[in-house]
Amino acid sequence: MINLTGGPNKHNCGSTSAMITSKTLGLMDLMPGYPAPYGHSLSHVTFDKLFKEIRDLNFEVVVQVLRQKATSMKQDYTEMTTTTQTVSELKDFVKKLNSLPEITRHINLAQHLSAFTSKPSFLGRLDMEHTIVEAQSYDMRELLHSYGFEHMATLNNLEKAGLLKKQETKSNWLTIKRALQLVVEDTDTTNPNDIAYVFSGYAPLSIRLVQQAVRSGWRPIEEILKLLPGPHSETKRSGFASSQSIDNLAGAPASIDKVTDGRRSLVLVVFIGGVTFAEISALRFLSAQEGMAYDLIVGTTKIVGGHSLTETFIESLG
Repeated sequence: MINLTGGPNKHNCGSTSAMITSKTLGLMDLMPGYPAPYGHSLSHVTFDKLFKEIRDLNFEVVVQVLRQKATSMKQDYTEMTTTTQTVSELKDFVKKLNSLPEITRHINLAQHLSAFTSKPSFLGRLDMEHTIVEAQSYDMRELLHSYGFEHMATLNNLEKAGLLKKQETKSNWLTIKRALQLVVEDTDTTNPNDIAYVFSGYAPLSIRLVQQAVRSGWRPIEEILKLLPGPHSETKRSGFASSQSIDNLAGAPASIDKVTDGRRSLVLVVFIGGVTFAEISALRFLSAQEGMAYDLIVGTTKIVGGHSLTETFIESLG
């Protein structure tokens, strides 16, 4: 069991027990503007078959998939009206027609989201988030002059929560980012090979830690964990044999815990305080990888996003 929490350390009964604070989840995971998987924006959509197929895709890829499906259906319709079809072919075409409402629904939703993500306000916020990832600092006075002194209380709340810090010494962020490969250049969002696809090049810190835990444990990155806020611990239960892993991710160790009969064991990943849809998508991606020795189950106290998180810190002085 992997426990991502801000509460006290507790030992659990799974094969691996670990604890970190919610502050190590990574601010970018919760940003309202950062590109996220399609399902992140459609949490209340009925779980139709098409939604299950595309919910974890990068949003840019979803548009391509919907276009391909619509084009294929149009071609099928053209063939139906210009050539003689067998009964079996007619039956297959009718089955495809049953999915037309689903395709129409998602095309309309995708069109709405495309219009939103092309707005200057969205692109400006996205640019600021990229700047944060690059570890550029901001002058507090400049922020107040730009947005108004009525936000002083909000900035104070963010500082109390550890999301804003006075930089008295060199930041550890660059070291953490490099060591855990949180920024992946030239990310292929169409055929991803890394969890960074969920944010078009940024890998959620929380899921990198889960990935490290199930591959080789946290001992190899002990020094990096010390740079993260809050305590951490790792305990292993007996009963799991070590076997060869065919994990093809860069830097993967030669062995990984696996049940002796070849079946996957279960790992429960618990987020206390909240988890984003993008993090869930990244965990699904990890669990689906060939050679993965575990099925990952997510437990959380809340589904959060950029807006729901920041609203808890907003305090107006006006």
